[in-house]
Amino acid sequence: MRPIRVAAQLHPQHGDYPGLRTAVLAADRLGYDIAYTWDHFFPLYGEPDGPHLECWTLLAAWAEATDRIELGPLVSCAAYRNPDLIADMARTIDRIAAGRFILGLGSGWFERDFAEYGYAFGSAGSRLRTLEAALPRIAARLDRLRPPPVRRVPLLIAGSGVRFTLRLVAEHADSWHAGFPDRPAELEPTVAALRRWCATVGRDPADIEWGVGVEPEDLDRFLAEDAETYLAMGFSQFTLGFNGPGWDVAAGAAWLTWRDGCNRQRRM
Repeated sequence: MRPIRVAAQLHPQHGDYPGLRTAVLAADRLGYDIAYTWDHFFPLYGEPDGPHLECWTLLAAWAEATDRIELGPLVSCAAYRNPDLIADMARTIDRIAAGRFILGLGSGWFERDFAEYGYAFGSAGSRLRTLEAALPRIAARLDRLRPPPVRRVPLLIAGSGVRFTLRLVAEHADSWHAGFPDRPAELEPTVAALRRWCATVGRDPADIEWGVGVEPEDLDRFLAEDAETYLAMGFSQFTLGFNGPGWDVAAGAAWLTWRDGCNRQRRM
């Protein structure tokens, strides 16, 4: 049975790098399994023109600063960068981190990011086709880079589209992030669709690590009311959101205790 893992997503908004560095070091020390950040150029909530930092350069700094925790984007937009460049950045950060990088990818959705930085927003379908075309190019470039990544870089794909995104998850992903739902029932049709796609492509859905996100203001309620239901559905990675300027990762301590207890039981 796959072990439960708990991640901290440090939203790179409404604060500055010293606070983010302190928070990722605390997450490393406290025992979080993964530290994520998002790949946007502006805050997603709060003051829309407030402080905000870029994803990949932040991850490179985290890779140098931390010792144990895995790290990656949740998720990087495939439309912002050439796929071969994405592979090269992922390889480089994986080497800085001594084999701790996770490559999280998605198709993008926040129109302001595209408009203000000069990327074509297109349609949801065109953005998904961009993601699909990027995946084999990224894999091929990772195979050719010298020196190579320290490990085979795990691929995480985020999204819940039942006709397209979940097919990509079934075909390519090591991990799947299903989003930040309000209740488990929202994901029942999505889980059923992923199982169908896995059957279609001949893959065991248990080979994919399923993840779900928890909003910063919902950490306690989610753990008390919903976490066990998600476990029963097949989810084993739980991503806790934390916002600046405080990024109080200690607020997730109860989740780490719960993870450890559940994993002990799963090993028995």
